[in-house]
Order: sequence, then C-alpha cells, then structure tokens
Amino acid sequence: MARPRWAISCVATVAVAIAYFLAARLSLLLITQLGVAVFWPAAGVSYRHYPNLIEMARDVDVLLAIAPGGAQTRNMINAEVLAALGPNGIFVNMARGSLVDEPALIKALQDKTILSAGLDVYAREPHVPTELIAMDNVVLFPHVGSGSVATRARMDQLVVDNLIAWASGKPPLTPVAETPWPPKKRA
Repeated sequence: MARPRWAISCVATVAVAIAYFLAARLSLLLITQLGVAVFWPAAGVSYRHYPNLIEMARDVDVLLAIAPGGAQTRNMINAEVLAALGPNGIFVNMARGSLVDEPALIKALQDKTILSAGLDVYAREPHVPTELIAMDNVVLFPHVGSGSVATRARMDQLVVDNLIAWASGKPPLTPVAETPWPPKKRA
C-alpha cells in the first residue's frame, strides 16, 4: 500500500525532530519497528550494535544519519545501503552531506529503491540538486542544527572573540581554509 505524501512528510519531519533531540547521545542512529539501533556503539547505551551498516539498513524502516563528516564517513550511505533499506525505507540525513553518495540517493529515490528521504544537508551546500527539489517523495529543510538560543549565543561570542584576536594580531580561534594564518603578505 502506498503511503500518502503527507504521511511521508510527517514521518520525515518527526524523524528530524527526534534525531536532533537524540543527537547528543548517539553518533549514528536508526529507528526500527522495535526501537533504536546504533552503528557506532556509544558508552552507556543499551541499544543493539550493528557492526555492518548493510545489515542494519535491512533491519530498519527509517535510517537516520547523524555522524561527523570526513574521510572515514564519506559516502557511507551508498547505493548498497539504500538497496538494503528497501522500497518501504525512509532515509533522513541531518549530519553532513558528505555522508551520502548523493547521485546514488537520487537514483534510489527515482527508481523507488527507497520510499522517501528527509534532508537538511547536501553534498554541495548550499546548492540542492534540482532532481531532489523536483521530487514529491523528498522533504528538504535548511540545516537548522544550530538553531538553539544557547548555540547561537555561543556563535555570536565566538565571532567577537575571533575579531578581538585578529585586531590584536593573534591567530583566529576558529581558522578556516579560506583565511589562512598568518595572512599572506601583499606584493
């Protein structure tokens, strides 16, 4: 039986909210019919641990990705994982766009390899592929992981602290590749 579009949107929206709430406890979590499973074990958590992501994807209905980006996790959600999730599976990514092989996700959604997806991160942020925008079985959000008052206050203070460091000739507290330290001398 096909699920109505509003139900898919509701599941993805609720999944995003639940995942943000639980993100402080788990690195990567999956909600199954019976509860929550983790791919990377977390200390003090009694949920089932799956050492194999393919096996986990076969056992769940909704796959929520909450993990750091980087070489170790790049494209960990690929065509094989999505195939294992299956035609009734829902994938939600709110971690980093680099976790997902985005062309494989688009193909899985187009071919109905999986039912739907909820995304608030993308491989080439802020650019969202037009294929995803055009799909009725995808819910797209802007990334709102830092949307709490406490986090925004800390971000504001960090801007001030970086400006003070710069003004006093010190390196930035949070350097980024686009602004190397020390600055290059102008010719």
